[in-house]
Amino acid sequence: MLSLFKGKTLNKTIIVALDFSSLESALTCLDKLDPTLCRVKIGKELFTSAGPESVKQATVRGFDVFLDLKFHDIPNTVAKAAVAAAEMGVWMLNVHAGGGFKMLAETRAALNSFGKERPLLIGVTLLTSFSPSDLVAVGVSDNPEAHVLRLAQLAKDAGLDGVVCSAREAGLLREKCGEKFCLVTPGIRRSQDENNDQKRVQTPSEAIASGSDFLVMGRPITKAKDPMGVIRSIYESI
Repeated sequence: MLSLFKGKTLNKTIIVALDFSSLESALTCLDKLDPTLCRVKIGKELFTSAGPESVKQATVRGFDVFLDLKFHDIPNTVAKAAVAAAEMGVWMLNVHAGGGFKMLAETRAALNSFGKERPLLIGVTLLTSFSPSDLVAVGVSDNPEAHVLRLAQLAKDAGLDGVVCSAREAGLLREKCGEKFCLVTPGIRRSQDENNDQKRVQTPSEAIASGSDFLVMGRPITKAKDPMGVIRSIYESI
């Protein structure tokens, strides 16, 4: 909820991506994590497999849940989906900023009825798997930074709390959108980690220095023998 957003405070800066195909696997991972030191992200794979029960099981264990379903549809449909997510008690949810101003603004308005308990609403700018050539292939001639900035400004104008962006754009967005605009950055890898399918990546310390508020990390933590050991080492590095 909004009261849990701590900006630059490092406590619970890390959001662990629960990218699992079954609830059982996700719960095994959750039982190795400390909700006082991290939050969790539930995306399409786990939510499609386990549904709202995945959110319930995380929240009853004390975790703040970022529901990463990237809603993108007509305004009324997205607004109702966001309300359904808020009723599950999620801490944060996201929508595609490319859905346009009306979709973003109507979704924000629909969540206002939750008052102080409303979840953070974040706009997705450009997936960190995208390269400049990928943008060209879908008809966008701008470079990634310009495209991300335009969508971030659109999200801010519509009243969203922040955006999901690559850490490489975080410095630019922090300068243009202000200190109170929340920046959530996936594609975070330690120097010893593999990039996997991420193309625009940075280390945790680089991302924080650039202006990121929350760092989304999956496999470097969830595949580790000691997930909390990795998380503590990341906090020490930043």
